[in-house]
Amino acid sequence: MPCYRCGVRQTDPERGASPWRRGVHREAQVLICPACQREHDLELEHCGSCRSTRLICRLGEVECRACGWVRPARSGEPVAPLVKAGAPGLSEEVEAALSRVLGRRPGG
Repeated sequence: MPCYRCGVRQTDPERGASPWRRGVHREAQVLICPACQREHDLELEHCGSCRSTRLICRLGEVECRACGWVRPARSGEPVAPLVKAGAPGLSEEVEAALSRVLGRRPGG
C-alpha cells in the first residue's frame, strides 16, 4: 500500500520500528510516509474519546490505538484515495524485487 498523500511505496523494512504511520482518512485505513508526516496537514480522523489520530479501520469498525475506543465505520461508498492505484514505477519495482528473489539479472 503506498502513502495516501504522495504515492511513494515502502521499501524493504529495516530492523526496528517502522517510520511509516497508519491512520484513518475518510473511513479508509491509510499509510503515511515519513516525508508526508513532516510536510503535510494529514487530515486524519480523530478519536471521539481522546482526540488521538492513532486510529485503525478493520471489519466495519474504527478503533483508537491510544485509548481503545471503538465505533462502527460509517456506511456508504468508500471515498477514492488521493493517490490513484498503479503509481508510476510500480511495475519496475516489482520486476526488480522478483529479480532479487529469483536471482535473475535486471531486464532478463
